[in-house]
Amino acid sequence: MQDILYESDLRSLPLLARGKVRDIYGIDDAHLLIVTSDRLSAFDVVLPDPIPGKGAVLTAVSNFWFERTRGLVPNHLADLSLTEVLPDASERAQVEGRAIVVRKLRALPVEAIVRGYLIGSGWKDYQANGAVCGIALPPGLRLAERLPEAIFTPSTKAAAGAHDENIDFAQAQDLLGADVAARMRELSLRIYNEAAAFARERGILIADTKFEFGLDDSGQLWLIDEVLTPDSSRFWPQDDYRVGVSPPSFDKQFVRDYLETLDWDKTSPGPALPPEIIARTAQKYREALKRLTGQDLPAP
Repeated sequence: MQDILYESDLRSLPLLARGKVRDIYGIDDAHLLIVTSDRLSAFDVVLPDPIPGKGAVLTAVSNFWFERTRGLVPNHLADLSLTEVLPDASERAQVEGRAIVVRKLRALPVEAIVRGYLIGSGWKDYQANGAVCGIALPPGLRLAERLPEAIFTPSTKAAAGAHDENIDFAQAQDLLGADVAARMRELSLRIYNEAAAFARERGILIADTKFEFGLDDSGQLWLIDEVLTPDSSRFWPQDDYRVGVSPPSFDKQFVRDYLETLDWDKTSPGPALPPEIIARTAQKYREALKRLTGQDLPAP
């Protein structure tokens, strides 16, 4: 596996899409190959500098959660091996450890956001009107405070360079249909609550997270994309958690905090990252993997 991969270049499979972080290749009518690069997006802008080993960490963390949640909801991981899909050893070496073979499903146009703590855009909404995405919350909550119970706050999915938009549950029902929206909310909250309890025992608070789902031809809901990774979630070290302040994190919030100190309008192109920010971010990703799964990856 390459230590750093900004963009994959597989000639034996057609490239279907290059997202903010992932490159997607076609395999056949039923399967896709998803390669998780070391690209980093912040404020929906892909930054010019990769984070070494990030793609391998995200892949390992996602696969860990896919295995733990398979009893709750089926996921898109397929039975085909990487060797079957990429018989050429040199191509396989380029993406090994950061590529997965998945079932081809119809991705839903809504992201399932679950919030367990009051932070980020949720905190801004709460300060403005005492609610988050139309869900009224008790008065007097403070920054980073744990919510009485986790809430489901969906958003629309934006293309690269655009910003996701929070929507309320009624809008999610309009986009997905009442039955699918209700099932998405139920599964998202259940996965989050079980994962948050697991992570808390390992010293990590999952402040919020994003899930994505897809449908097969029969209408079955499947968990897709990535699950409870440092890219799709806000991870806080439990030992450093204090209500009233924004806690340090194991995720790309560290980079966001640095970018907030710059004179940058949060549009493309993104600014270059200093070497020390890149190194510390890579270390934070690896530490999240170690704490959650017990796995370790060598430092690139």
